[in-house]
Parts: sequence; C-alpha cells; structure tokens
Amino acid sequence: MQCILAMGVMIVSTYSIEAQMVNQGELTIMPNTQVGVLDPIDNASSGIWMNDGELFCYNHFNNDGMVDFLNEGLTRFEGSTVQRITGSSESFFYDLLFNNGFIALAFQLAGNITVENEANFDTGVVDGQNFGGLLSFTAGADHINTSDNSHMDGTVIKNGDNSFDFPIGNAGQYRPATINAPQNVLDQITGRYILENSDPTYSHGSAVGVIERIDNTEYWVVERTNGNSNVVLTLGWDADTSPSFITAANPNSLHIIRWDANQGFWVDEGGIPDAANQTVTTIAEVSGYGVFTLATVSVEEVLPGGLVSYNAVSPNGNGENDFFRIDGIERFPNNTMEVFNRWGVPVYKTKGYNLTDNVFRGFSEGNLTLGGSEPLPTGTYFYVLTYEFSENGSTPRTVRKTGFLYIDAN
Repeated sequence: MQCILAMGVMIVSTYSIEAQMVNQGELTIMPNTQVGVLDPIDNASSGIWMNDGELFCYNHFNNDGMVDFLNEGLTRFEGSTVQRITGSSESFFYDLLFNNGFIALAFQLAGNITVENEANFDTGVVDGQNFGGLLSFTAGADHINTSDNSHMDGTVIKNGDNSFDFPIGNAGQYRPATINAPQNVLDQITGRYILENSDPTYSHGSAVGVIERIDNTEYWVVERTNGNSNVVLTLGWDADTSPSFITAANPNSLHIIRWDANQGFWVDEGGIPDAANQTVTTIAEVSGYGVFTLATVSVEEVLPGGLVSYNAVSPNGNGENDFFRIDGIERFPNNTMEVFNRWGVPVYKTKGYNLTDNVFRGFSEGNLTLGGSEPLPTGTYFYVLTYEFSENGSTPRTVRKTGFLYIDAN
C-alpha cells in the first residue's frame, strides 16, 4: 500500500482506545504539503515514511522501519505534554524543530535520530542521557536557538569535516563544546556534558605539571569514534555551573585539561582565553580524547609556546610517568633535548623529541659507564631543551629552557 499526501494542509487523528497512527506501507509527504498528526505515530518495521513537506508531530513518535526524505523536509515535534521519540531504526530528518514547553525534559529520546541540515532547538530539552537515545549531525549540518531551555542532554554525534558547536547540556544548563574542522569527511566526533564533580572517578589528586585547581562541578566527554583527526577544542566557564575559583580566576591562568587514561593522571592541553566570551581554547590540537574540564594553572611555569614539562620519570613499567613528558613539544619538531646528571655528565641527547617514539625513559644513552639497558640511579637530574618559537608570526627565536628532572628507579 502506498499513500502520497499532496494536499495543502492535512490533519490526521484516530479515536480508538489506544489511538495511534500506524504506517505499515509507504507514506510520502510531498513538497509544499503540511501534515499534522495529533496521536502517536508508529512507523512499523515494514513502513517507509518519506517527508519532503512539513510534518507536525504533536505526540509520541516511534520508528521501526524507514524514516527519511528525498530532497528536503521539515519535521516539527510540537506539543504540550512529554513526547517520546523511540524506535529500533534510525530516523533521518532534513530539518528538525523541537518546540515543547511542557517541562524542561520535554522530549524523551530513546531512539537514534540524524539531522541532515538543521535542528532548531526552540523550546524543550531533549533527554537522551536517561533514555539512551543519540542525536547525530551529518557533514555540514548545524543547529540554531540552542539555550538552557532547549538542547541535547546526552551524547551528540558530529560527522564530517566542518567545525561544530556541540548543542549539549545537563540539568537544565546549556554548556557547549566547540571543535575546529577535522581533516576528513569520514571523521566522527562525539560530545557530552556532565554537571557533576569528576573527582570521584578521575582523581583530582592525580594532576601533574602546572595544574593547580581542577573544576570540581562539571566536565565534558569528547571522543573520536571514527577517523584519525585531532581537533582544537574550546570550552567555557559559566557562573551558573563553574566553581567560583574558576569564574574569578585571571583568564590567562585557565587551561583545558584532559584525563589521560593510559597514564592515570590529568594532563594540560593549554589555554588561549577569550574573556569576552568566557571561553578557553587549547593551544593546539588535543593530544588525545576522553574527559576534559577546566583548571587553573601556574602561569609562570608555562614555557613559551605553551609547553609544560612534568619533571618526573619512573622507569618501572607500571604505566605511570614512564617517560619524560613535555606537553606541546610535537608542535616544535626542530628541537634538541639533553639530560645531565648532577655532575654535568650527559646521559641522554636527541633531536626531534616527541611524545611517542623518541622519548627519555630514564635510561642512559650518554658517556656514563651504565649501559643503555639499565635504568639510571634514582636521583635529581637536569635537562636542557632547545627549540624555535615564533609568536604572532614574528621571526622565530631560539628558546633554551633548563629545568630539573627526578628519576625514581624503584
């Protein structure tokens, strides 16, 4: 059975005890056609629902079949009671409107829906966090009117190679995360915001380097689920959600930090503040994905170019401090790293120091009698890092940084 709705305006309602509109065949809403459905919509597993016009959905919506469009169409979820959006099949919409002022969590999203062009968050929070639903945006798709009153509470999936503001929040607070454009159209990044203290799960006591105080009221989860691009990340602070030591801090002392699951501690991703918009942006592409939040840092310990050294090495293979870490060093590949013992004898030297395959793990590679297969003795050493740094497009200058490094061979 095929039904083509090509009228100017059509209102559909049923009046059985369990009133609902069930589509088991093919239903097409043609361009320049408005269809309003007062009762719950159930697109059965055999159903094909194509919307190239304008659908007003005033009740629940379930899709176990195919929901899509041929060219473009607008689906409007509007109501005055809670609306459930469910189904075992993913629903594809060209334009989508959320407009329900009943309660904060007006939409219970238990299915997966994808927006091809634009999602208009007019009124009503979409709750996928408590109901397991996902909201996806295809390459180039975007959203408008996002606010505390209307956003996605849960995981948002962003596909493609365009920059994107994740329309995410939690507990009635809109707290977006912004990424720059990934490199490839097949890249997929997800974002979620949680208005909770991250400390019970990601210990704030496990912070090294310049990190001083970690935001203890909120965090974001940004993951790469497909592709290989790293992105520049922007987060913000807000008086309604962020702790006072964050909102009252000198913006120059605010950085974005990331929980490094492999190392088991928080690492600094740097920070370029925008005080007018109350945001902080990483100084370069993030060094990894996962849990992010804001922190105050000791500004005087940040090297030119935003480099941060961690000053400890434990060559015992326990997965913590396994090598001498300098966040941001990959941005300055023309560098030289030297490590000396307390008598000034060189124990390590390399060019192009990085965070992967060219690192100092606490083993001698200099002129000491110890062989390279044995860890250096426990104690204090010092390092000399030389690299070229250009600020705001100026002529590169050579930076030479000397600091202390502690090796724990136990």
